[in-house]
Amino acid sequence: MATRLRINSTSTSEFIVLGFSTFPQQLLPAFLLLILLMYLFTLLGNLLIMGTVWTERSLHTPMYLFLCALSVSEIFYTFTIIPRMLADLLSAHRSISSVACAGQMFFSFTFGFTHSFLLTVMGYDRYVAICHPLRYSVLMSPRGCACLVAWSWAGGSVMGLVVTTAIFHLTFCGPNEVQHFFCHVPPLVKLACGDNVSTVAKSVGLVCISALLGCCLLIILSYAFIVAAVLQIPSAEGRHKSFSTCVSHLTVVVVHYGFASVIYLQPRGPQSLEANALMGTTYTVLTPFLSPIIFSLRNKQLKDAMKKTFLSKLHPQSS
Repeated sequence: MATRLRINSTSTSEFIVLGFSTFPQQLLPAFLLLILLMYLFTLLGNLLIMGTVWTERSLHTPMYLFLCALSVSEIFYTFTIIPRMLADLLSAHRSISSVACAGQMFFSFTFGFTHSFLLTVMGYDRYVAICHPLRYSVLMSPRGCACLVAWSWAGGSVMGLVVTTAIFHLTFCGPNEVQHFFCHVPPLVKLACGDNVSTVAKSVGLVCISALLGCCLLIILSYAFIVAAVLQIPSAEGRHKSFSTCVSHLTVVVVHYGFASVIYLQPRGPQSLEANALMGTTYTVLTPFLSPIIFSLRNKQLKDAMKKTFLSKLHPQSS
């Protein structure tokens, strides 16, 4: 029996990603076009932010350094998932090798958690800027900022490695159809067999939720101190000016963790393939799409720099 189980597990050399295969065929072209446009806009928005920060010397500050790192993580995160999803929407053959599946899981978790860690670092940056302005240049030195970014990427890589290693050490001995549009943990766990599946699934879920909640609590703590410091400013204009630097970051945090909770805290009841896939797009497609829009529209300094840097080149007569 053990020999037969081992043979079945090693024969699972590829998976079939069902994705949106059960969607009505007449809706797929419109859905494909929508996802493609959102993906292209996500790339363009993040590249625009990076280009603006790179060319505008007034934006060479820790806050915008972290924003650039956030844009890089979003570009890599969406590149890990969306192009493959678009290709599967166009193809009837949706197989993916187990190695490629493991790679997709590793990079999606790496860049996803890097994003969360960078948002936490950005909250700390706003806390230092508002609560300890006289020590800001010391606490947020270029070397210190580079270390915070490096630790965020390292932490994301560790999370990706831990989750991927745990899942792909399981034995896959049943059907190889992944009921999702990318190699995510819950649909792969359903394909595994053995006595340790439940333990591994609970452990991975606990690690992911603990990391997300830890980041979220640190951000909440940072803003608790920020609000307390802002309320002590005597003038209404001063309070508004101080808190306006936090609005874009806080909005992205709410969107990021709001949609993340949809993925990681959803109830365990039976759900259709369409429901799982649509809920997955909120975090993998919609959140990266909204992030550059929020930062571009809610951050006045960045918005003015974009107009100065790019619109003046498109319309030189108006500058």
